[in-house]
Amino acid sequence: MWTSLRCKGGRKVSDQNQDAPRAATQWVRIPDGTMVQHRLDGQKGHIDGLTEIVTGPSRNPDGRTQYRINVGKGDRVLIAEEDLLILTDAEGMVRMAKEKGEYRSLVSKQLRGIFGEDRFIVKTS
Repeated sequence: MWTSLRCKGGRKVSDQNQDAPRAATQWVRIPDGTMVQHRLDGQKGHIDGLTEIVTGPSRNPDGRTQYRINVGKGDRVLIAEEDLLILTDAEGMVRMAKEKGEYRSLVSKQLRGIFGEDRFIVKTS
């Protein structure tokens, strides 16, 4: 069964999981507050915005930015979307900083329609 979500500008995006890089016109930003983990070093935090990158090898699908991740104690790191894993609770809902269940449910559905299951991991603590 296929469903679609209407995004900004009225475009429809199917809920088919896509793990390949997407063109900037199809890019759906991971919302601020979403709990994430770096794929390689395991560092965890929550997204608190985007930073435009002028030089460097890896960027988000828009070709200009990286996610700014709050890793605690005032520290931030910049990470491209392809290097992020999205943290979930035991029920599979995306974990977010200071967000209620209804919004988390909406974000979970949206992100699961964009990313493959291998991009979601259960946060153990």
